[in-house]
Amino acid sequence: MKKVLALLLVSAVMLGACGSNAKGSSSSKKSDLVSEYSSVYVTDLETLDYTFSSRKTNSDHYTNFVEGLLENDQYGNLKGDMAKSWEVSDDGLTYTYHLRKGVPWVDSEGNEYGADVTANDFVTGLKHAVDVQSETLYIVADSIKGLSDYIDGKTNDFSTVGVKAVDDYTLQYTLNKPEPFWNSKTTYGILYPINEEFLKSKGKDFGKPTPDSILYNGPFILANNTAKSVIEYTKNESYWDPKNVHLDTVKWTYNDGSDPDGLFKSYENGELSLARVYPNSPGYKDVTKAYPDGVTWSQTGGSTYNLTFNFNRGTFDATSKTTDKEKEDTQKAILDRNFRLAILFGFDKKSYNAQSVGEEGATKALRNTLVPADFVEIGGKPYGDTVASKLKTLDSDAFGDVNLSDGQDGYYNADKAKEYMEKAKTELEAKGVQFPIHLDMPVEETSEISVNMVKSLKKSVETSLGSDNVVVDIQLLNKDKYLAATYQATTGKAGDFDITNASGWGPDYTDPSSYLNIYDSRKGDMIHTLGLEASAVVQGTDPSTAAKKAINLSEYDALLDKAAAITDDLDARYTAYADAEAWLLDNALQVPIYADGGTPRVTNVVPFSGPYGWAGIAANKLKYVEVQSNIVTTDQYDKAKKAWETKKEETAKEAETTSSK
Repeated sequence: MKKVLALLLVSAVMLGACGSNAKGSSSSKKSDLVSEYSSVYVTDLETLDYTFSSRKTNSDHYTNFVEGLLENDQYGNLKGDMAKSWEVSDDGLTYTYHLRKGVPWVDSEGNEYGADVTANDFVTGLKHAVDVQSETLYIVADSIKGLSDYIDGKTNDFSTVGVKAVDDYTLQYTLNKPEPFWNSKTTYGILYPINEEFLKSKGKDFGKPTPDSILYNGPFILANNTAKSVIEYTKNESYWDPKNVHLDTVKWTYNDGSDPDGLFKSYENGELSLARVYPNSPGYKDVTKAYPDGVTWSQTGGSTYNLTFNFNRGTFDATSKTTDKEKEDTQKAILDRNFRLAILFGFDKKSYNAQSVGEEGATKALRNTLVPADFVEIGGKPYGDTVASKLKTLDSDAFGDVNLSDGQDGYYNADKAKEYMEKAKTELEAKGVQFPIHLDMPVEETSEISVNMVKSLKKSVETSLGSDNVVVDIQLLNKDKYLAATYQATTGKAGDFDITNASGWGPDYTDPSSYLNIYDSRKGDMIHTLGLEASAVVQGTDPSTAAKKAINLSEYDALLDKAAAITDDLDARYTAYADAEAWLLDNALQVPIYADGGTPRVTNVVPFSGPYGWAGIAANKLKYVEVQSNIVTTDQYDKAKKAWETKKEETAKEAETTSSK
C-alpha cells in the first residue's frame, strides 16, 4: 500500500515533481538545465527499511535509493530495472526474471560494497520482510506459493516459498493463481532486494533512518537526514543507468506549514525548485504579478484522500466530550447508516477544497469513489460506470441522481442531508441517544490551510444538518500528537478521533483489489483507520467484533472474496469488484474527497520529465526528472501535456498489441 498523508505540502509538492515525460516536448534545452533539485517536506523520514514500511512519507525517499525488478517509464508502462527481461509461463503461475549483470551495491559513502545485485538478494528481501512483520505483507502473502503458510508459522522452511534464485542472475516466482497485474507489484518495496551479508552485519539496525543503515543500487544516496531540518541526497556515481539521472543533488527542507506564502518567497530566492502556491493567501497577488503566465496545475493521480469514521473509538485524549453518555451517543450515531449518509450529503467538498486551491481549482481534484473511475476498464468503458450503475441499484433513492465522475462533487445536497438526518434521528432517539451529536475532528494546529479546511467542513455539515443535531468539535493538536492520533496510529484503538481527514490511499498494483482490500475486516491494511482491528492479526479477542457486525462488514468481505476468486476473466473480476465498491459507497464507511494533485504551483521542473504510473513506489522516483533554470510557463506546460498524452496513448496501444501476441 501507499498510505498517504493528507498534508497539503506533501501532496502538492512531492507529487507535483514527478509527472511523466514527453521527450522533445518540453521546449527546454539541455543548456538550460540545472543539476540541483530543492523542495520541502513536512513529515520526518521514519525508516529506510523499504521492505517494511507502508507510508508514502518514507517511500517517497527510499524509492530513490533502492530499485527492484521493474520500473515505470514516462508513459505509465513497465520496463526493466534490475531485470533486463522476463517471461511468464503459459498457465500464468511462474514469472522468471533475468537480472542485469554487474549492478553494484554501494554504501552511504558511494563506495562499492564488493557485491553485485543478484537473485538471492530478492529472496533475502522477502524473507526479511516476513521476519520484521512488514506492514506490506498483504500485497504478496496470498500471491506467492507457500508464503502465507510460512507467515502463519505452518512451516519454518523458507525454501518452500515460491521465490527461487535459479542462479545468480535468474529469479523465479511461483504464484498460487494467475495475477495479470503481478508485474506491477514488483514496483513496491516488499519485493526489493537486500544483500544478505550486509543485512546480517547490521542486525536490528538495518533500515534505521540513517544513511549507513542500507546499501544502495538506485540513482541516489542519502547523504543527510536531520529530523525536522533537512534531508539530502547525492547522485550514485556507480548507478547502472546514469544517462537518465539528471540531478547531482537533492535537498528537502523541513516546513511545518505555518507560513504558506513562505514557499513562494523561498522559490523567488532560488531556494526551491518548485513551490505550492495558495490562491486564497494574501501573498498570491505577488505570485501572479511576478509570473502572470507561470502558475500551472499538477495532474491528479491515483491516491484518494477521504473522510473516515471511527466505528469503535478507544482513545479519548483529544476530545470535547465530558461524559460517557456523550461518547456512547456519538458511537451509536456513527454506527447508524442514515447518520453517515447525512454527513456524506451534508459535506460541501468544493468549499472544503477551495480553502487550499481557491475557487478556480476547487473541483479539479474532487473524487467520488475510492478506486478512480478510469483506473481500469470493463468492456471498454471506465470501471466507474459499472460502480455507478450498481450503486443506483442498491439504493436509487439515495444515489439515483449521484454522479460519480471525478472533477465535481457528486454527493453534496443539503436537502437530502436533512432527509437522512431526520431518519437517523428517529432511529437513534428510539435507542435513547441525545442530540446534538458531537464529532471530534483533530487537525494540526500550525497548518493554516488544514485548519481552514476543517473549519469549512464544520460549517457545511452544521449548516446542512443543523447544529442542534451535529456539532463538529475541532481538536487543535501539535504535529506529533496529531500524527499519533491519526496517520501514525497503527491500531484501531489508538485512533483518537470520531472523524478524520488525515489519510488517503494510493494503489500498490494495478487491480481494484489494491484499493478495496484495505477495508477487509480480517486483514485490511487500513481497517484500523476505521477504529477497527484486523481479526486475522489482532492478538486475542477482537475488540471490534460488535462494531463490525453493526455495520455488516462481513457482507463486504464476502464480495471481496467473490471477486478475488475470478482470475480468468478480467471484465468479470472488475465487475465483481465494482459490486464491492458499490457496497462500500452505499454504506458510507468512508467519504472520498479528492485525488492527489490538482494543485497550483510555480515550478522549474521540466513538465512531464519523470516516471508515471498508477501504482507502486517506482513512479515517484526523481530519476528522469529534469530541472530548468527558468519557470515553466503555462504555454510550455500545455504543449508538453498534449505531446505526452499523444505519446502515452501510442505506447499503450503498442503495449496492448505486444501482450496479445
